[in-house]
Amino acid sequence: MVGFVFVALPLLIAIVFAGIQMNRLASESEVLVLEGVRATRDNQSLTEQLRLMDRRARLYQVTGREDLLVSYAELHEGFVQLTERIASFAPDTNARSRPIALRDQANEIFDALQRYPRESDDLANTLAQFNDMADTAGTLARESARLVDDGLNELQRSAAAGRRDLAMLSAFMIPGMILVIVLFFLFIARPMRELDRAISSLGEGAFSRPVKILGGSRDIESLAKQLEWLRQRLLEQAREKNKFLRHMSHELKTPLANIREGTELLMDGAVGELQSSQREVAGILRDNGVALQKLIENLLSFSAWQAKLSDLDLSTFEVRPLIVAAVEYQKLAISGRDIAVKAQLAEFEIRADQTKLRMAVDNLLANAVKFTPVGGEIYLRASNRDNECQIDVADTGPGVPADQRKLIFEAFYQGSTPQGGHVKGTGIGLSVVMECVHAHGGSIDIIEGEYSGAHFRLRLPLEPEVASA
Repeated sequence: MVGFVFVALPLLIAIVFAGIQMNRLASESEVLVLEGVRATRDNQSLTEQLRLMDRRARLYQVTGREDLLVSYAELHEGFVQLTERIASFAPDTNARSRPIALRDQANEIFDALQRYPRESDDLANTLAQFNDMADTAGTLARESARLVDDGLNELQRSAAAGRRDLAMLSAFMIPGMILVIVLFFLFIARPMRELDRAISSLGEGAFSRPVKILGGSRDIESLAKQLEWLRQRLLEQAREKNKFLRHMSHELKTPLANIREGTELLMDGAVGELQSSQREVAGILRDNGVALQKLIENLLSFSAWQAKLSDLDLSTFEVRPLIVAAVEYQKLAISGRDIAVKAQLAEFEIRADQTKLRMAVDNLLANAVKFTPVGGEIYLRASNRDNECQIDVADTGPGVPADQRKLIFEAFYQGSTPQGGHVKGTGIGLSVVMECVHAHGGSIDIIEGEYSGAHFRLRLPLEPEVASA
């Protein structure tokens, strides 16, 4: 370690020297930029106010309106303050004399407007000074630009001198750099490459290969031991995760299969003939049992969604029937909560993955049903705007708090807003919507102001690009 300190000392000196030079140049350039911006802004304001004062005075001379004189007085006060500020930043007495002269001329004109009648020759002669004041303001602007140019040239000379000093210092540093490179390859490069391979293997999920680093310093050996400990922990966690997923899959699918089998028996009339309304409810239960099985599979494979979304199966289809089918799919939950669905669905086609778009609409609609109070309303709208499919899903629920609008699209995040229904969600619905939308090259936004509750707007191109797909 001591050897590395001695080797790195020249580098440290060079870095400190370069830092000092860069800090000095940065400070000088910052001052130059600020002064240039201030001078430009003040000169522009000076010219603009002078033009407005000239115009107000001429109009007052012609019309005699008192409101023009009041307006001129306000402009005059601002003009005087501006000239005094410009004078305070002037570098010398000669430069300070110009804004002071402008101030004195402005005071003389203001006194003439108050003292002389507007038709008098004295007032006309006094107002003629506006032309001289415009020339003085132009000279002042050119002088400010010249001062900025001089400062820029001085800054360039300082930068050139700093580069020369750094070049000389670098020339002396070459032997030390060669020594550092040799030491690097002998004691650091090879062990670091092995560490990099070990970390890459861990990142790719290859936990079976032990982490062994040959050679290197004690710090590298200690890091290798820590990586080996991490590998064993990750291997243990992976085994536990796989075990949990297997048990979870079995525990969830077994009762679900019994539910589906019982529903099929009801549909087949094994326990008695069902009435039409009973058959409709049984059919909805059967369809939701199938959907629940798909949701379980989505939950178990959600990590694969995040790693790589499967390829899109593009086809051309009508958007309106897809949304109507999604409403029918949620009919039991909607009816049970006495929710009114108000839809405005235009007739148009889109080229997209119908299954994934249906999944996105289903999740948005299910989210609206979950948070809409009993007797509330859900609003659906689909339109073709600017060669883009726009789908709106809104409700009359509590809405999305402002501090949670960026978090609700994260996987497994569940907000603080109370949910309706008996089954708490998994927190992956909106994240799946986000994945589906992004896969099509679209976007999803939260809209404010149009409805009292949450309002999601989904935008998709009518013809997705192949790269996005």
